[in-house]
Amino acid sequence: MSTAGAAAAASQPLLAIGEVRHARLRPAPNRFAYPTFFLMLPMRALRGAPPAALARNRFGLLSFHDVDHGQGEPDALAWVEALLAREGVSDADGEIWLQTYPRVLGYVFKPVSFWYAHRRDGSLAAVLAEVNNTFGERHCYLLTGEQLGFGRELSTDKVFHVSPFCEVRGRYRFRFMRTGERVVARIEHDDEAGPLLVTSVSGRLEPLSGRSARRALLAMPLMSLGVTARIHWQAWRLWRKHVPFFRKPPAPEAFVTR
Repeated sequence: MSTAGAAAAASQPLLAIGEVRHARLRPAPNRFAYPTFFLMLPMRALRGAPPAALARNRFGLLSFHDVDHGQGEPDALAWVEALLAREGVSDADGEIWLQTYPRVLGYVFKPVSFWYAHRRDGSLAAVLAEVNNTFGERHCYLLTGEQLGFGRELSTDKVFHVSPFCEVRGRYRFRFMRTGERVVARIEHDDEAGPLLVTSVSGRLEPLSGRSARRALLAMPLMSLGVTARIHWQAWRLWRKHVPFFRKPPAPEAFVTR
């Protein structure tokens, strides 16, 4: 995204209506695609101007709670700023966008959220992928380096248990795209035998307003519950296809993988 585009967009929170796609390639193919909606929040801009269309840290039809991120602190932005500082990311002096699911009627499960930390010129200084599993655990993958940028591929070792049908081994490959009104986050999981999983979350962005929030809620009133229900439904399908089951290993000692 251009510097001018980033500056213009940073003035308001956004809502995206789109799709989650997932494909397991082996040992038994399994594919699905579901409609979804999510938020893109300019967290530094919101520090002084809470959005009227989004309840923050209180109950609402659509709400955002800081404790749903990081290690449960009351200020999620302060947490990610401190994390970046500890990890030596000193040039994230622009906006920090958070792509995440909202709570719907007070409930949410967030398989993954993405923090896009920008420099003042609009370029990316870091991306933090914040992953939750259904066992109540959370882990973060911090992506940095010269190759970081929209449309470029980045990779990291998989160290965190997500699905009982995948071992904690191999590598993730990430690719992020944000062009105009469209945003895409793509994650591929490879193991020793090659590509295993391909997942993407995409959507068309529009300003978050009372009208856009109502439209999303009317189209998908049980979106948050649906995320959890579909995870278990797909697990049942994999079990029926005799995909091997792996017990959950201990969570990694470090909360962040660089």
